[in-house]
Formats: sequence, C-alpha cells, structure tokens
Amino acid sequence: MVANLERDSLILRVWSLLHRVRDVLMRCEDERFGQYGITSEQYGVLVTLKYIGESARPTDIARWLGRSPNSVSMILDRMAKAGLVRRVRSRKDRREVSVVMTSKAESALKPATKAGLEFIQKVMSPLLDEDLSTLVQLLEIIRHAGVQCMDQEVTIDELRGNDITSQRDLMKRLKQYTLSTTSRTKRQGGKKGKTTR
Repeated sequence: MVANLERDSLILRVWSLLHRVRDVLMRCEDERFGQYGITSEQYGVLVTLKYIGESARPTDIARWLGRSPNSVSMILDRMAKAGLVRRVRSRKDRREVSVVMTSKAESALKPATKAGLEFIQKVMSPLLDEDLSTLVQLLEIIRHAGVQCMDQEVTIDELRGNDITSQRDLMKRLKQYTLSTTSRTKRQGGKKGKTTR
C-alpha cells in the first residue's frame, strides 16, 4: 500500500511537471517569437511549411505538427488574417487548398528561427547527450500511451515517422536556413528587414 502511494505521488509529480514545463516553454517561445510578430503555434506552422515545401495542404501541416486538422485550420485562419499565409485553391481541383507563406512570414521566420534555436540550446545545455536520449525515449512512451487513450491504433514507430522533430536533418536545415541569404538580399547589400522572396 505504501509503495503504491509513493508511486502514485511520483506519477502525479511527473504529470504536473510535464504540464508546467510545457507551459513555461510555450510562454518563453511566445515571448521570443513575439518579437517577430508571430506566436509559437504560428512558428510551428511556418517551420513545417519551410520543411515540407513552399505550399502544403492543411492536413499535411496537421499531420506534421501532430495536431487535429480543425485546430490547424483555426491557426491558419488567424495567420491569414495577420498576412502570414495565403490559401491557394488548386486549378485542377477547386476543393484542394494549399497554404503558402507570404513575404511577411518569410521575413519573420529567419530571425525567429535563430532566436528559437538559441533558446533551445540554452534550455537544454545542462543535459548530457545520454540524458537527452533517455528523455526522448521516455517522452515517446508517454506520448504513445496518450495517443492510445484517444483510441488511435498507432505504434511508437509510426508516431516517430510522423514527427517532424524526428527528421535527422531538421536541425541542420534550420541552422543553414538562418545563415542563408537569397540573391535578392545579396543584390540589396544584405540589408536586414528586406523581403527575401
């Protein structure tokens, strides 16, 4: 009985910490990304668009972010209103809609990515590589159990395959993106704040 009570207390502490850590990290991200006129949710959409291509269907974005299509649709509505994305209908099939980043989003994404990567490095710096690997494994187990609670039959490997962060080259591509300059920026003498499209 005492062992069960100790385990239950530990489980509750872990559960509470997971929520608190997420809340703190989201607030910190919103603060950093807010300097560039975007939220952490909007940043996630923009990185997804950058990673999977210049235009993507809302369902593709939802899958990559691990969110419901409805929640992504609401985020996209706010982003369209803010001038960060445009919805473009397919000429072949009017029912098909793609999402395209605007130049406003493009000019916010690069400095926001740099700030985001610096923040991630700072927060994670106390952890050793072994700690990070263990943390990933444990969080994947918890995420899988959570997905199963939603009556979704999916394996951990399927979850990993659908997770943008499991793409090995993502960090490399994000770092390269923050360092890259476009031909237009070069023609303008590398001035900051200019449109890169």
